[in-house]
Amino acid sequence: MSEPIRVLVTGAAGQIAYSLLYSIGNGSVFGKDQPIILVLLDITPMMGVLDGVLMELQDCALPLLKDVIATDKEDVAFKDLDVAILVGSMPRREGMERKDLLKANVKIFKSQGAALDKYAKKSVKVIVVGNPANTNCLTASKSAPSIPKENFSCLTRLDHNRAKAQTVQQRGAAVIKARKLSSAMSAAKAICDHVRDIWFGTPEGEFVSMGVISDGNSYGVPDDLLYSFPVVIKNKTWKFVEGLPINDFSREKMDLTAKELTEEKESAFEFLSSA
Repeated sequence: MSEPIRVLVTGAAGQIAYSLLYSIGNGSVFGKDQPIILVLLDITPMMGVLDGVLMELQDCALPLLKDVIATDKEDVAFKDLDVAILVGSMPRREGMERKDLLKANVKIFKSQGAALDKYAKKSVKVIVVGNPANTNCLTASKSAPSIPKENFSCLTRLDHNRAKAQTVQQRGAAVIKARKLSSAMSAAKAICDHVRDIWFGTPEGEFVSMGVISDGNSYGVPDDLLYSFPVVIKNKTWKFVEGLPINDFSREKMDLTAKELTEEKESAFEFLSSA
């Protein structure tokens, strides 16, 4: 058996995490011979629920889970991490302006970025799921200057997986309408796919989508954005897939996305300097 790795999941009492934790614990993500110390972080009012999750994980009797730690303290949660999966974020509430949502999330991801910087291994791989994921990821990265920015990625795999299955843009809304809840199972599956590909690399001849730092891309996306690109991964390191053809429709959508993300980044950085 290898040494255990320390894996953090934030928002661990929430429904995406509930669908995710079993897959991490049973070896589906990091392999069947990789022991894991699983760290679960959530906010203080959720600790009762988190205790229930902890009991269930214990009752699953998963041989790879060497320890499970539930906490509401960042200094405990971020210590010596190999992998951080940041699922928790402030959800949009009725009547909430996008700006207020952004401000609340900048606060969370600034704090978690600083905790990564202070307590985690410098080799830590950080995957941001909580929305707005691109900007939350950039905020965390900027708040953790001692960790390479290439180590940060955000989840765009759910859209990639949806695109393989059907048309994409309204699918999340359709799931909420049908279930009265968001798409937690497919989101958890996408997180597993994303993290497994970082850990083991992409299959020969295949590329995947993930949000990564845009520096040096050949697709005309401005530098210093966290933007979804086609990548291949080898030895836990991603590279852009170059030279994919882009039609006018895609170009227009890509430019619009870059513009939106640039505006969001600028607002976030204003909050960041004042936070």
